[in-house]
This record gives sequence, C-alpha cells and structure tokens, in this order.
Amino acid sequence: MCKEAMKNRVYGIIGIKSIMSNWNADFTGRPKMTGNGDIFGSDKAFKYPIKKMWDNEGEKVLYIKSYKIDEKSTKDKKADKEGKEKLQPRELKERYDYIFSPEKVEKDTPSKEVLKNLFSAIDVMNFGATFAEEKQNISITGAVQVGQGYNRYDGANIESQDILSPFRNSKKDDANASTLGTKIVVDEAHYFYPFTVNPENYNEYIGIVDGFSGYTQEAYMKFKKGCLIAATAYNTNSKIGCENEFALFIECKEDAKLYLPNLDQYITFSKVDGKGVIDLIGLDFIADFKDKIEKIGIYYNIHTTIVKSNFEANGLKCEVSDIFNNKLI
Repeated sequence: MCKEAMKNRVYGIIGIKSIMSNWNADFTGRPKMTGNGDIFGSDKAFKYPIKKMWDNEGEKVLYIKSYKIDEKSTKDKKADKEGKEKLQPRELKERYDYIFSPEKVEKDTPSKEVLKNLFSAIDVMNFGATFAEEKQNISITGAVQVGQGYNRYDGANIESQDILSPFRNSKKDDANASTLGTKIVVDEAHYFYPFTVNPENYNEYIGIVDGFSGYTQEAYMKFKKGCLIAATAYNTNSKIGCENEFALFIECKEDAKLYLPNLDQYITFSKVDGKGVIDLIGLDFIADFKDKIEKIGIYYNIHTTIVKSNFEANGLKCEVSDIFNNKLI
C-alpha cells in the first residue's frame, strides 16, 4: 500500500442489496423510514460493516463497540453489586487506552500526541472523529463523507415473522409457555449511498501533527475495499441477505476543483426479467467536466445486475469490473 498523501477528490455511489433481511432497523425493529414512507439506511449502517471488516483484519479502529468485564469496586454498594464482574461496553477513553496501549490519554496529555494517535486509527483517518475526553476537545471532519442511502426499488415490501423461542419466561403471566418474538425484514430493497472523498479536510493538521502528511492513498484504498466487500462479509442474523452489489468511483485529477452534488439522486433502479437494472444515464452531465476527471470505476454483480451508462461514449475513461473479483469486464 502506498502511504503518500492523496491530492484528488473522489465522488461516488455504493449500492447495497437486501433480500429478506433488515439492513438498518430503527428502535422498534422495523426498517428505517422517512415520514413519507421511504425506506432508507443511515450512514452509520454503511460504516459499521466497513469498520468491522477493518477490525477483523487487525487495523486500529477506535469508534466500534468492544467489551470488558468490570472488576472495579465503587463507593455505591448497590451499583457495585449490580455492575461488578458484568460484561460492559468500554467508554471512549477506555477504548482509546485499549487500542493505543501503553499510551493513555490523561489530563496533561498534549493534543498533538492525541491527534497523532487518532489519525493512526483507520476509521478516524477516513471518517473523522469527535473526541472530548480528559480536557481534550478535538473534532475532526472526516475526509470521507457518506450520505443517507435510499431504497430505489419501488417493489419493496416489509415482512413480519413470528419466532418461537425454545425457552419460557418465568417473569411473564403465561410462564408455562415458550416466548414469542418477531423478526421484521424487507423482502427486497436496493440502497444507494452517495459519498465524497475530500483530502483537503485534513490540510489544517499538516505541520501540527508530527509526521502527518494528510489523507493517504493507503487509507483511500482500504475504504474502497470496504465499499466492495464489507456488507457481503458482515453476516449476522438480520444482515444475512445483505451484500454489496454496486459501486461507482469518479476520481478527479490531482488538485482539480470539481464540486459535484450527491450523485445517487441521478440514478434509477428497476427489475427486468428478474435482473436488477441500474441506470446511470442521468449522470451524463459528468461529461461536461471530463477535463477534471482522471477516471471512472464501476463495480457490480454481473450475475444479477445490469448497468447502463454512457461514460465511455461521452469520452470519459471508464473501467468496469466484477465486484466479487475486481476483474475487468
């Protein structure tokens, strides 16, 4: 991986397919929806599988849930009895101390040292951070910004399944019966997330943090990898059936001043003969900026999806690849 500073902006879209699963549930267990009934996924749902993938690969990831067994005693005997030796999520400071051990954040720790550690975490390097611990008040606007991912498939339906537990709940009135639960899924949804990569967000830290040269090509490639496989790799009970099906990367030329809106609003999704059709014709206006664009990369599931675009016909350099193996089509 190249650790040189990255100097070009990137705009793109990531597509997530969800079949009989729940990509992003609200606190009631139902898929997240807007007030007018549109199904969507939050940027947090998008980032979590990527952070989980990085964590599984041994990368330093700060903003991810991890656990500890609390062995400390407190002055509050009741709290001590209820909390001691129980499994608990780590606090932010505890997570920081854990992944940057033996270094710890204290009241007198220089902010330069904290910043250097923060930028060594791959999730902070990409998505930024808000760190307010031990008299530190640090807010880093991430180089990578991700919007909300709206379902673009009109045929999506919400399904509710009753689940019978093998155990009874003695605290319920009907204590002799097994408990019932509910699993709520969407039969089929296709979420499309807009994102931008702006390395200039970190320019203000160059010269402040020792050895820091800004957002790197290495960090971008790790983000790109997550965009192609993280959702597919993250198989939990509710996420089984969710997978990466599409990705678009519009890479600008170095230092080109190109400012584009969220691109997902210009695409459509439909089904034809059982296959998903992602229509990118609405992005033809990109050709007006061909002098500022280095190349375009399209990745998709060639077995289930058809992608329509005019990028090459409009004189843009465009590479199309299988999202599973990155081989050019």
